[in-house]
Amino acid sequence: MKRIIVSKYKHYWVRDFELLHDYIWPHISDVALSLEHVGSTSVPGLAAKPIIDLTIVAPNKEKLKIIIKRLSSIGALHRGNLGIEGREAFTTLEGFPEHNLYACIAGCQALENHLAIRNALRANTSLATRYGKIKLELAQRYFDDIDSYVEGKSSFLLAILRDHGFTSDELKEIQENNRKKS
Repeated sequence: MKRIIVSKYKHYWVRDFELLHDYIWPHISDVALSLEHVGSTSVPGLAAKPIIDLTIVAPNKEKLKIIIKRLSSIGALHRGNLGIEGREAFTTLEGFPEHNLYACIAGCQALENHLAIRNALRANTSLATRYGKIKLELAQRYFDDIDSYVEGKSSFLLAILRDHGFTSDELKEIQENNRKKS
């Protein structure tokens, strides 16, 4: 198991996202709506694991199938949904900064979850600062246990989603996805 490392915000994360975006986007721009920088590295000033999270937004299932094929042709192989409905995962592209690449259909819960969290943290620096402190503490406590690290962040993130109109059923599903697996 890789050690969980959370570091202070790095300005080059924006450049790393742009590098990935500029490589991927030309291959999918005619079938995708956008390529979003999500996750903690997308929030200025927020402590994060130094891994760029990118989500391709597809308008429908048919376009998503095309995106999956095109990503495969550039070396990002489809890994399935990895247990998160509505989110398709891919292998990393060699020769690029460490990243997680996903694709979602516009409006799906997995995408709305990521966008709501990102936008709330970008809009509220004190909220982002509190979240960063939680992440740093959890990474110290659970440096070799990613499930406990993820579960430890859940109540904070669920409160943000509740404030952004997610229903109790949606929150329950998200909480279940973040629950420790073992």
